[in-house]
Amino acid sequence: MYLEAGLLTRRSVRQFQPNKKIPITDIDDVLKIAMYAPSGCNKQPWEFVVVDDEKQISEILKIHPHAQFLQDASAGIVICGDTEKQCGEGFWVVDCSAATQNLLLALHGKGMGGCWCAVYPDKKRMEDFAKLLKLPAHIKPLALVVAGYPSKIPQQPQDRFAKNKIHYNVW
Repeated sequence: MYLEAGLLTRRSVRQFQPNKKIPITDIDDVLKIAMYAPSGCNKQPWEFVVVDDEKQISEILKIHPHAQFLQDASAGIVICGDTEKQCGEGFWVVDCSAATQNLLLALHGKGMGGCWCAVYPDKKRMEDFAKLLKLPAHIKPLALVVAGYPSKIPQQPQDRFAKNKIHYNVW
């Protein structure tokens, strides 16, 4: 039942209730869940920048062409990776992706919505986010999660289970 009620019903939300802000305590709650993601060698290289300032949001809208719905959302959460705290070259991407998925599930579980907008691997976009957010050189932006209260719940897709994508022992 939990799978149907939670994991299988999460959708990317792109329509938000304007002017309805997520309380800081709820932001902390969902970020706590994000931080419980698995990570290589348990290095936990994630860092999070919560953006709810209108000026910063307008700058993000100039940088990210696929995040225009941020203007109606409560906040943007930029998931970043610390390249000095990774198990090996490139592990920050995998680890921070797991944290991003946890964040999206946590938002859904609390009755909110979110949409993962890629920053990595677009080098220009990564540079622009790093400059805007004043990130140290060893902190790399991976994703922007637009978060807020949905104004419209996206339609559930057809069953995504595809038995032909499962291979046992060999291809």
